[in-house]
Parts: sequence; C-alpha cells; structure tokens
Amino acid sequence: MAEKPKDHDHSHLSDTELRVRALESLLTEKGYIDPAALDEIVETYETRIGPRNGAQVVAAAWTDPDYLTRLREDATAAIAELGFTGRQGEHMRIVENAPDTHNMVVCTLCSCYPWSVLGLPPVWYKSPAYRSRAVSEPRAVLAEFGVELPADKRIRVWDSTAEVRYLVIPERPAGTDGWDRDALAQLVTRDSMIGTGLALDPGELGG
Repeated sequence: MAEKPKDHDHSHLSDTELRVRALESLLTEKGYIDPAALDEIVETYETRIGPRNGAQVVAAAWTDPDYLTRLREDATAAIAELGFTGRQGEHMRIVENAPDTHNMVVCTLCSCYPWSVLGLPPVWYKSPAYRSRAVSEPRAVLAEFGVELPADKRIRVWDSTAEVRYLVIPERPAGTDGWDRDALAQLVTRDSMIGTGLALDPGELGG
C-alpha cells in the first residue's frame, strides 16, 4: 500500500465533521455501534465498493474509443451511461495521463470529490497538508505515495470545485492486450483515478 503524505493534520475538521464525530462518540458510549465495525464499513466504501465504479469507467475508456470520445465531450453523461450518477457526480470531467503528462486532482478549498465514481473521499484528501502541498510540490507528494516519475514528465494539478470534478484516466498498463473490461478494472485503483497512484501492473494482481 502506498505511503500517505507526511505531516497531515487530521484534526482539522469542519463543523459537520465535528458533529458527526460527537454523534459517533455518543452512540459508541451507549453501545449502539461498534467503532471497529464502523471503521470497516467506511474503509470498504472508501477503498473498494466506491472506486469499483470509476474502475469500470476507466476500463471502458481503455477498450472502447467511441466511449472515450463521449467521455471527452461530456463525461457526466458518458459516466451515467454505465449507471453511475448521484450527488457530487453531476459535473464531471476526465483528464488523461499520457507518456509525457501525469494528472493529479486536489480540492484546495474544501474536499469536492466525485462520490459517484470514487466513493467516500479518503481522510488524507481532505487534509490541509495535501490540499496545499499537492499544488506547491506535487512531485514530492507523489513520491510520498510511492510514485516516482521521470524528471521530464509534466505534472498537471487540477483543482476540483462545486462546478467541476475530475476523474483521472491512468495510462493502460503494458501486457494487457486482449484483456476484457472486468479484468482491466482490477488494475485500476482509487489512487490512480485521483492521480496519487498508477494503475497496477498485471503482475501486481496476485492470486
């Protein structure tokens, strides 16, 4: 698993987040919820169930040139073709990685995030450290996630807002010719669709 950027201040919470924490504490004290079970549910939606939607979009883009064209023209509508719609997925745009360019997404003002294709945003995405450093020193942040890019590869940082949210289309790994969409989707990680990671190589799948 990629190392998360250092020095993130997870104590910086909005009023809503503070209220949620207070409610969680109260319910835990009364024995209504198990914190470990709640953490497991959040982890599932944050890293597995939610990002599987986006992985299907990426796999379709890799295998269907016509679908990729529709994504470029109207990502919101093209994503909806696969059944992925909903809150914070209304104003979508894709950005495509290429041999000479790597894209990375941040929300510098708050934590705008495409829930319909990526699920719940990870804690580090909302942290002040990521929100500032992704813009000022993106190459260093990527290195902390374990992503080392060639010095001549350009890094473009995209700032999500309430008006537009981004989905990174990572480069398709070599050695996947002839793979179907379901197999390709297994190579697509949440971080690769934010730009803080790369798609997996076929040998990394295991099993």
